[in-house]
Amino acid sequence: MTERTGRSAASRPTLVIRGGTVSDSTGDRRADVLVADGKVASVQERIESPRGAVVLEAEGCIVAPGLVDLHTHLREPGREETETIETGTRAAALGGYTAVVAMPNTDPPLDSAEAVRNVQELSRPATAEVAVAGAITVGRLGERLAPMAELAGLGVRLFTDDGAGVQSAGLMRRALEYARGLGVILAQHCEDGSLACDGAMHEGAWSSRLGIPGMPAAAEEVMVARDITLARATAGRIHFLHLSTAVSIEMVRRAKAEGLAVTAEVAPHHFSLTEAATAGFDPLFRVNPPLRPASDVEAVKLGLADGTVDAIATDHAPHAPESKDLPFDQAPPGMLGLQTALALAVGELDLPLPRVLALLSWQPAALVGLDPTGGGGQGGPIVAGAQANLCVIDPMATWTVDPSALASRSRNTPYAGRRLTGQVRHTVFRGEPVVIDAEAQR
Repeated sequence: MTERTGRSAASRPTLVIRGGTVSDSTGDRRADVLVADGKVASVQERIESPRGAVVLEAEGCIVAPGLVDLHTHLREPGREETETIETGTRAAALGGYTAVVAMPNTDPPLDSAEAVRNVQELSRPATAEVAVAGAITVGRLGERLAPMAELAGLGVRLFTDDGAGVQSAGLMRRALEYARGLGVILAQHCEDGSLACDGAMHEGAWSSRLGIPGMPAAAEEVMVARDITLARATAGRIHFLHLSTAVSIEMVRRAKAEGLAVTAEVAPHHFSLTEAATAGFDPLFRVNPPLRPASDVEAVKLGLADGTVDAIATDHAPHAPESKDLPFDQAPPGMLGLQTALALAVGELDLPLPRVLALLSWQPAALVGLDPTGGGGQGGPIVAGAQANLCVIDPMATWTVDPSALASRSRNTPYAGRRLTGQVRHTVFRGEPVVIDAEAQR
């Protein structure tokens, strides 16, 4: 049977991943991994290479389930000059990702069966699985619900108006009730528009010093509080996108302690950068929600450490160079993230590597139902019979971020010239080596 990569499982090479330490949700062990016909065939301390097998060296490396990104902007359809499914998933593979959730703020938005089918079809030859997120409301306008049942029938598991929060509490309540019956997740971009206004950075000392309109932390926190209340009232399930403030993290912590069906993600830039990075007026540091003070950054790190936060999600947001050359408050918000997320998590978080991998791989896979228990083949234990979605990570390798060398069509990374530790050596997607020795194979 031909899979969505466009190649049959039988046509894929036999692989031996040799000399690494396998790390998954069951623990760590020294083992070689044999891959055949798109699946893991054997995991043993020593595997002799079958004739004709491709050997991927993993000495000193970690062999892990492929990473899963809950928050990727692939821009296709509508803004292919900034990114396409092809270039975005190539960047994903180079970053160790074997699955990404594609946000629906495309042109047209992913609010209809036709639009979702189009992206699913375009994703067939991609080098990572593309799970399509649907819009909560038609046109992402916050006025009436999108046909969620129809989209869920196409396999859509997560719905969001990302880029805009659902402003009406009444509409959000109806959406939560509807989603509960469908068994899908609503993901909220937490931003109260009446408070955010035209803010381009965090409202505080730096916005005053630079003379740039600020966005108060309350714009995020008010909506987090509202939607936790709605989750309690409806017994609905809600996922909070890219949380960034200490108060937001604390509210999620308390909601979980109460037993509410609430989950949350944070983006790497919210634990690796502070608002002080905006001092030079460089629009590469404009993002939404904005970079926050150091106290919020520490709160985000604590939320990752104590389990309040369920996943690290990139919020990979490509923009054309000419748009990022505008003045800070006129440039669009957003940063690239797929190729730097793993290294930033390794370098910035005081967490054991298995915990980092949980936040990047099996926890996000389980959250959106891409894991084996949800019918997918992502993030599960590396055992015989599992689909071969794997990444091989050299945790000690150092590299310098070069925007021109990134796979994205855009170059808007705030980490240009930064030396990072931790690099993906190989990525295997459905049994096919799509990255070998840190080089994309197609």
